[in-house]
Amino acid sequence: MQVLPNQPNDATPYLENEKGNQLFPVFIKLNKLRTLLIGAGNIGLEKLSAIVNNSQHAKVTIVAENVSPEIYTLIANYPQIKIRQKSFDVTDLENIDIVFAATNNNILNEEIRAVTHEKGLLINVADKPDLCDFYLGSIVQKGDLKIAISTNGKSPTIAKRLKQILNEGLPAELDETLQNMSALRQTLNGDFSAKVKKLNKVTQSLINPRKGFAERNIKWLIWVASILLIGAIGFSLWNTEPEFQTFLINIDPLFYWFLGAGFVFALIDGAIGMSYGVTTASFSLAMGLPPASASMAIHISEVMSNGIAGWMHYRMGNVNWKLFKILIIPAIVGAVLGAFILSSLEHYSSYVKPIVAVYTLFLGGVILMKAFNIKRKKANEKIKRIGLLGFVGGFIDAAFGGGWGSIVLSSLIAGGRHPLFSLGTVKISRFFIATLSSLTFFTMLGGKHWEAVLGLIIGSAVASPIAAKVSNKISAKTIMVAVGIIVMIVSLRSVVMFILKLV
Repeated sequence: MQVLPNQPNDATPYLENEKGNQLFPVFIKLNKLRTLLIGAGNIGLEKLSAIVNNSQHAKVTIVAENVSPEIYTLIANYPQIKIRQKSFDVTDLENIDIVFAATNNNILNEEIRAVTHEKGLLINVADKPDLCDFYLGSIVQKGDLKIAISTNGKSPTIAKRLKQILNEGLPAELDETLQNMSALRQTLNGDFSAKVKKLNKVTQSLINPRKGFAERNIKWLIWVASILLIGAIGFSLWNTEPEFQTFLINIDPLFYWFLGAGFVFALIDGAIGMSYGVTTASFSLAMGLPPASASMAIHISEVMSNGIAGWMHYRMGNVNWKLFKILIIPAIVGAVLGAFILSSLEHYSSYVKPIVAVYTLFLGGVILMKAFNIKRKKANEKIKRIGLLGFVGGFIDAAFGGGWGSIVLSSLIAGGRHPLFSLGTVKISRFFIATLSSLTFFTMLGGKHWEAVLGLIIGSAVASPIAAKVSNKISAKTIMVAVGIIVMIVSLRSVVMFILKLV
């Protein structure tokens, strides 16, 4: 239960004069007060049930002309609750401490509120927040633990939903913990400060329970076990299967180059949160891959990583589904179209390469700008053409090997969108874009340059659990500067080589 200061009869309701939630939460001992409930219909039954459920020894007097049978059934177990079957008059307020008005007569409720205030008493008027001095919150109870929830009278439905969530989330054993803490408290010696320190030490386990070695390192144990398994299988095949030896020896060295590149680029992306596409695209072009094959390799290797990232953002509630619905269809159309056009121009890759190189040169400059905090002026209003933004971002991402995050995420944030929800929405959208553009590339190109594709997939997958650790060890600014410079040099080299060929 929550209480507001007393108000004069002719005052504007207190909440309307103040900004924000001005309620002061308190817990009232109704078993020590004298309560008056006016009205004994369905509304009165609801109020009385709330009272006795939270305070079984509350002393309540009910005044009503008509009393529902359910009221009589309820009070049969509470002999301290009395009924006066009569019309309300001001004498009913004598020897009363707190009042609940639960009639279906709005005029009568306002009159009751007026005379109640004249007596200096607090009143709750059912379904009329503006007339209330206090509200009844939704209650979550686990034994002696009691939590009251209020939405400032704005939405009882939200309060009930939160009650449901807390009831399901808080274990029943929490009351046993509470009783044990009470018993421990009685045994403590020393001054107040010493007792607080001791109790804090005991309750620390509730927030950060001590975990065993396996529980603390489960992620690394899984990866070590997986790598050992793969290594053991590979060693066994190498020694028992001559065909396997021949296969590994004859693998195009391109696979190993892209295996290492995928690992390094995924580490960089994990450390600074960007640049996987632009670094991979620059490297792929430098290694002689046509732009379409390079983009296919990038997008196939990103399907799993973005799926995991999107799922995590979904579980954390970081996805703006309204924004997602507006963004996703145009983005997919743009990505598929970009992949189709780039694949169709595979025979003209020598002319497409310099275009992609100029684009990656530009993105390298963007990375340097971010490293030195050179920002554009932010817009004052939210970006309106979300669908067009998605289409352009999807098209450029597929056609040039990357840029979805750089274009769409930065535009949404600069346009006033919430950074966290923008990131979650962009990540989960990226999964679908990468999947469908990869499918388009694979349908158009088949298994060309599979060594590069497989190398990137394996390399980036192995790097993903290590990336988070790297981000805490190396300066993000240092990485961004290095990446920006390298990308610009590689891209500039491709442009210069194309110009020299023309000359």
